Amino acid sequence: MGGGPSPFMSLRSARTGVSSGPAASCPTATPPYGEKQMSDVVGSGPSAPHAVPGAGADVTVMAAGLVRLRLDIAYDGTPFAGWARQPGQRTVQGDVEDALIRVARLQAVRLTVAGRTDSGVHAAGQVAHVDLPADVPLGGLARRLNGVLDRSVRVTGLAPAPAGFDARFSALSRRYVYRITDAPFGAEPLRRFDTLAWPRPLDVPAMASAALLLVGEHDFAAFCRRREGATTVRTLLRLDVLRRPNGVVVADVEADAFCHSMVRALVGALLAVGEGRRPPQWPAAVLRRGMRDPAVTVAPAHGLTLVEVRYPPDAELAARAEVTRAVRVPTTPSG
Repeated sequence: MGGGPSPFMSLRSARTGVSSGPAASCPTATPPYGEKQMSDVVGSGPSAPHAVPGAGADVTVMAAGLVRLRLDIAYDGTPFAGWARQPGQRTVQGDVEDALIRVARLQAVRLTVAGRTDSGVHAAGQVAHVDLPADVPLGGLARRLNGVLDRSVRVTGLAPAPAGFDARFSALSRRYVYRITDAPFGAEPLRRFDTLAWPRPLDVPAMASAALLLVGEHDFAAFCRRREGATTVRTLLRLDVLRRPNGVVVADVEADAFCHSMVRALVGALLAVGEGRRPPQWPAAVLRRGMRDPAVTVAPAHGLTLVEVRYPPDAELAARAEVTRAVRVPTTPSG
C-alpha cells in the first residue's frame, strides 16, 4: 500500500469502568409456574424445550425444570476483553453471569449469546438466553441485576423466552454500525469511545461503491479468521456507507452471521478505498481471491457497535435454530 504507514498503528482507546453500588432490594415475586405445570413438562422428555401456557404467551421451559429467559443487553465494550468468558480477564459474559449467580443465589449459570463481540466492541442490542430454575422469582430480576452490575453493562430487557427460542441459532441476522469521523479536530469528546477518528479526508461515495460489490452470499474467508471445520460462507444483507448530517461516516452492516473480525476487516478495506489508496474494485477482488491479504488492516474495535439482532416470528424460532445449527456448528475432521 502506498502513502505511508497505516494510521491504525497510532490509534488507541482506553477507558476505566465505574463500579456501581450494592444490589437494590427487591420483594420476592411469585414463581410464574406452579409445581403441577412443571411436573407436566418434566415427565415428557429428558432435555427438549416445551411450550407451557403462561401469562398470555407460550414460553420455553426445559424438561429438567428450567425456564428459558431472553435478556436484552447493552454495554460499553471499552473495559472488557470481549463478550466470552476468559480466565483472568474481565468479560461481559463473566459480569452478567456473576450478577445472575449473586441475585438468583445459584451456583452456576451459562449464557448463550447472539453475537460474541470482540474486545472493545460495544453493544446496544445484544441478545442472550439463560436457563434458570423455574422457581427463581422473575419479578424485578432485571432491576436487581442492574443494581449489582457495573454501569458499563445494562440489562435493558428480561422476559420468559418464546417456545423454541435460541439467542444464537434462532437469529435471522445481526446488524452492526461502525462510526468514523474524518473531522480535523477528531471525535467529539462524548463520542470518542465509540467513534474512530480518521486522520485524512474520506471519499464516502467511493467507499459506498466498493461496499455494494460485497453484498450477497460469498465465502468471506479473505475477511475472516478461520476456525477448523467452520464455514466462512456468509450472506451479507447490507453494507451501506453514508455520511450523516453531523459529518460522521457510518458503515451499516447486516448479515445472517459474521465470522471473527469480519466486520472490522471489511471496514478496514473500505477505509483504504476512502482515502484513495485502493480503487473501489479492490475489496471485491480480495474477496474473490479467498485468502487473507496483508493489505487489509482490521479497523480498531472501539468504532463498532452491535445494534440489532433480528428473529423470525415465534412459530418459526425452533425450525430456524435447527437449520442454523446444522450449518454453523463446526464439524470434527475424521481420520
